[in-house]
Amino acid sequence: MSAGGDGDAKAKIFNQREPLRQPRTSPPFADGAVSTTGDVTAAECKRQSNSQQNANTNSMSSPKERHEVDPVVKSSKLSANAPEFVPSGFNLYEEPTYDDSEEYYSEPTLAEMVTDFLGHLSSSPGSFESDVEYITGILNNGVTTEELLQELVELIYTQSTAIPNFSYTGARLCNYLSQHLTVSPPTGNFRQLLLKRCRTEYEQRDVAVRGDADTQKKFHSYVLFLGELYLHLEIKSGKGQPNRAEVLLGALKDLMNSLFSNPVDANLICAVKLLKLTGSVLDDTWKESNQPHMEELIQRIETILLDAQCSRDVRQMLLKLVELRSSDWGRVRTASASSNATPDNDPNYFMNEPTFYTEDGTPFTAADPGERCPLGLKQMFVCLFVFFFFFFSSFKTC
Repeated sequence: MSAGGDGDAKAKIFNQREPLRQPRTSPPFADGAVSTTGDVTAAECKRQSNSQQNANTNSMSSPKERHEVDPVVKSSKLSANAPEFVPSGFNLYEEPTYDDSEEYYSEPTLAEMVTDFLGHLSSSPGSFESDVEYITGILNNGVTTEELLQELVELIYTQSTAIPNFSYTGARLCNYLSQHLTVSPPTGNFRQLLLKRCRTEYEQRDVAVRGDADTQKKFHSYVLFLGELYLHLEIKSGKGQPNRAEVLLGALKDLMNSLFSNPVDANLICAVKLLKLTGSVLDDTWKESNQPHMEELIQRIETILLDAQCSRDVRQMLLKLVELRSSDWGRVRTASASSNATPDNDPNYFMNEPTFYTEDGTPFTAADPGERCPLGLKQMFVCLFVFFFFFFSSFKTC
């Protein structure tokens, strides 16, 4: 081949090669160029700063150079500085604010404290003896004015007549506080204020027994609480034994007469409960003063049994009450002391004596007169004879 043909062939082969890649390192310097490491670094830093400056220039260019502005956006009156939009009826959450001057845990009020005490005694009546002293100590520290004492009396009275089956514990608490509560304003101490509060309900008795069901129920709770209060409230006088409040004795008689004046089932049931609770004490007290008040009440019950239109169950309750009173309220009188008992004054003197029989089979006891000593001697000789007989028999066997 000719030289021209060889050149064309080399040119075709060169053109068919892949394009050259960028070099991974800087291209070599031209011949005769003088360069140092510092010059190369400076050149690279200059090249980077020029590229960053060009980028910043492009970012700060006018929006018109980049794109056209939307007419709606251009005419909008919205602003990034506008206040926050809140729909109507939507409440924003507000952080709670605390006043450093107020304590986070406030002291319980007297009503809360007394309610907790009474609730505890109602659920655990057996802890009364162990807790009442502690409760009284706290009340002595908290109840120091006449207003607080009035509030305490009202709270105890309300709870004692409202909580079922709490009248007994409430009356015991009233008796303890009347003796150990130290506050005593000029208007009266705890016991005097309590009796004044009870008198308020007492004066409404004739209206309450003819009221609606709720009024009668409230009145009946008051009547039973007053009965418990009469049994437990003690009034000390001098060095003698404490006495019961005599003012409550007459009040109970009047309350029972009011209940019998309107002999509907609810009133009669309340009267029966009151007499079962206090009947024996009232009867003994009236007998000591020779007052026939209990006889009058029993006669009135018998009249109700004949005339009143009460239910069958209530009628049976009234009959059982009359029988209970005729048996001395179910009390069993103790027998004479053994030192004072004789065959003449105690019919049960020979009840536990053994019974013997004569030769013909006739029963013979120590109660038969004129035969006690002979019978005793005969039995003694028989026992001795049997004892010695078996003793000598066993001795001979050995």
